[in-house]
Amino acid sequence: QVKGVHWLRFLQKAGLGALLADDMGLGKTVQVLCALNGRTLVVAPTSVLHNWVHEIERFRPGLRAQIYHGPHRSLDGEWDVLLTTYAILRLDAEILAAESWDTVVLDEAQAIKNAASQTARAVRELNVARAIAMTGTPLENHLGELWAQLDAVAPGALGSQQWFGQRFRTPIEKEGDVELRQRLSRRIAPLMLRRTKQQVLAELPEKTETRREVTLSGAQRELYE
Repeated sequence: QVKGVHWLRFLQKAGLGALLADDMGLGKTVQVLCALNGRTLVVAPTSVLHNWVHEIERFRPGLRAQIYHGPHRSLDGEWDVLLTTYAILRLDAEILAAESWDTVVLDEAQAIKNAASQTARAVRELNVARAIAMTGTPLENHLGELWAQLDAVAPGALGSQQWFGQRFRTPIEKEGDVELRQRLSRRIAPLMLRRTKQQVLAELPEKTETRREVTLSGAQRELYE
């Protein structure tokens, strides 16, 4: 995690975006929180929105966080980090694009793996100095997904979508060009950091287990039976 923070801060000073692609459970959120600076927009799935609030309270209590969600959402108030969802980003694309952001964080960035989607377009319309994408699965189906996520945080780093398809995706996926795959890995290495659990296993703390006895009753008991 310390190495991840140093990497994020290095790219921040260089004015570059980043794709943090560590495996799930290796602390991507805390790494990003430690590297946050300035007015920030965090876009995340609804299911983890409140988790972001808890993590900010725990690791960066000096940051003022506000959730931008629900029918009565507003940008009013004093905050350093605005938390919203991909659905709201699509709905309020013009409102959020009219604001100036120092950083935008894209949690579960596979949400923009389709570059032609409304969500991906809304991300690209944001007026932001720097973007950080977080995902444990940077590549699920094809290299086009990797291009879409990297292009959102570092526009032009992999060329246009057409150029990337002709130069890298087609030869690698259809022809199995190993040398070209390695060349692509070297090209994206400065902008993408991925560590698997197996790689960092020796650095992880011992697993903590807590046993809790729970007695089911009523509808829960019936459903269980």
